[in-house]
Amino acid sequence: MAIFIDNDTRLVVQGITGRDGAFHAQQMQEYGTNLVAGVTPGKGGQTFTDGPEPVPIFDTVEQAVREAGANTSVIYVPPMFAADAIMEAAEAGVELIVAITEGIPVLDLTRVYPFVQERGARLLGPNCPGALSPGKAKVGIMPGQIVTEGPVGVVSRSGTLTYELVYLLTQAGIGQTTCIGIGGDPIIGTNFIDTLQAFEADPETKAVVMIGEIGGTDEQEAAAFVTAEMSKPVVGFIAGQTAPPGRRMGHAGAIISGSAGTAEEKMQAFEDNGIAVMKRPSDVVELVRSAL
Repeated sequence: MAIFIDNDTRLVVQGITGRDGAFHAQQMQEYGTNLVAGVTPGKGGQTFTDGPEPVPIFDTVEQAVREAGANTSVIYVPPMFAADAIMEAAEAGVELIVAITEGIPVLDLTRVYPFVQERGARLLGPNCPGALSPGKAKVGIMPGQIVTEGPVGVVSRSGTLTYELVYLLTQAGIGQTTCIGIGGDPIIGTNFIDTLQAFEADPETKAVVMIGEIGGTDEQEAAAFVTAEMSKPVVGFIAGQTAPPGRRMGHAGAIISGSAGTAEEKMQAFEDNGIAVMKRPSDVVELVRSAL
């Protein structure tokens, strides 16, 4: 099995005629994802032909849901329009919305988050690499060649570190059920606890790798959840161990403000809750092997 995306995923790409949307639509389709529609306002009736199979383009997500049966959306829309694109997908009845777009204003997201929740949709991101269930579906920008099917779930705030640790696992012959990038913005739709809960419920996931970073308290809350609710072993890493307080390091949410946001505090929370801690990414293979 897998979480969030699988063989039943029917994907619509919002922004499919743009540079990034077109490139990644082709990549997702070539991986084997069931890409059923694209959406670009004003270009309805055209066809996307860059991938192995032609895909109809609609003016609205509502049309893509009604006429192509789309149940998942991925958004490659510029920041000024991305909030509206997310809400359009939720209003149309899309079950999973993956927002790749970086730089969406936080004020916009304060409107988007409750809107999506009220309509029963799941938002992944924004500013995230998406999700990849090896052998089943790829939604977003994760490179398909670094994954392989197996028993380990991966969830991360950092796209680049996701790629590194997944590649290390694959090279060591340790496959993955699903790899999830939740994004590093201050407001995101799906957090660590949401993802850990899904991995705990997935019978094929036998262990989880969780990749956090400085800033906020999401990792500490997730660590407490592991102790209270999870039976499966979790291996963790915190990026930004040498970051100075008060300075943004990469993601908008990666700012230390007080002791709660430091790498040391987060790593201690992991250890206190039975999560094996990597000192460096290369430790992942040994720790996961010990956990399985």
